[in-house]
Amino acid sequence: MTPTAAPSRDRSEPAPGSGPLLAIRDLAISFEGDRGERVTAVDGLSLTIHDGQTLALVGESGCGKSVTALSVLGLLACPPARIDGGSIRASGRELLGLGEADLLAVRGSEIGMIFQEPVSSLNPVLSIGDQLVEAVRRHRRIPRAAARDHAVALLKQVGLPRPDAMLAAYPHELSGGMCQRVMIALALTGGPRLLIADEPTTALDVTIQAQILDLLLALRQRNRMAILLITHDLGVVAQHADVVCVMYAGRVVEYASVRDLFESPAHPYTRGLFSAIPRLGARRPRLRTVDELMTDQTEFTRLPGHQYGVVPWWPTMRPPPELTVDPADRRASCLHQIAPMHWVACWRTAYVADHPQRPPDVPAQP
Repeated sequence: MTPTAAPSRDRSEPAPGSGPLLAIRDLAISFEGDRGERVTAVDGLSLTIHDGQTLALVGESGCGKSVTALSVLGLLACPPARIDGGSIRASGRELLGLGEADLLAVRGSEIGMIFQEPVSSLNPVLSIGDQLVEAVRRHRRIPRAAARDHAVALLKQVGLPRPDAMLAAYPHELSGGMCQRVMIALALTGGPRLLIADEPTTALDVTIQAQILDLLLALRQRNRMAILLITHDLGVVAQHADVVCVMYAGRVVEYASVRDLFESPAHPYTRGLFSAIPRLGARRPRLRTVDELMTDQTEFTRLPGHQYGVVPWWPTMRPPPELTVDPADRRASCLHQIAPMHWVACWRTAYVADHPQRPPDVPAQP
């Protein structure tokens, strides 16, 4: 399959930098089901984000993207959610297990977040100024007059017209795009080094989507800020991401630099995502389903450059009979490195078991 054209920016491998800004290792999260059973939402997820880097978390609805993002800031309601294992480290500091007071110090000042549906995320009974000034004073401990001036500067920074007058407005008086800009301003009040953007263009028209994405790119460059971008749009990924983490059914199935992923997608699910992109002039009766991808034996060829056959992992596919693997063992599947900046989920064959793999980590550009 020939995917869409790869991004034009140079994605050659950069020199190794300092330690990662965010490192998630083997994260496992489950929820309590209707009958008391545990339902796994995130299963053994690992990813790494460096300073100034944009990592796109891609996958269909329900695959665990937003749950992963909320777990970073300790925003999951426990119960019904439960962290079953793993590690989340921000600038070397373990976040799992922190008390609420310590988490409050992390939220906003170290890691900011833009939530889905900006109109519903803002408090409808408080003015924009009240919400912004409160957030500024919480993070910066400054007098109210100084906090108001800072709020005006933030609204100006995110491109809102007449920022002084905007402070008196209420969320219902603003358009969706203006509410999203206010949400970005709120996320920036503490000067975070990492911004989590959970589908920041949801429910916005195409023109406003482009403006919001351009704004995030400009803020990233101006503040040397890293971004965890959750999105369904592969076009957005191509233009704005440095690294791509593809999720399916709570697991990472492919992890690569954006150029490597677009030029040579290795996992059947990733190929399925690319094949679902509409193209002008292309005639197709319907899209291929997951079941059709899994029953296509041509998708399970040997990976190039390896002497041993490595079978790509798929949650619904049983391992070959010659492999004795405990399905309950999370270590039975892993991300296998097939290129300097490219990992794909595989069954742990004898080759993989005998060759330890480093966790997915694409260094930031210098």
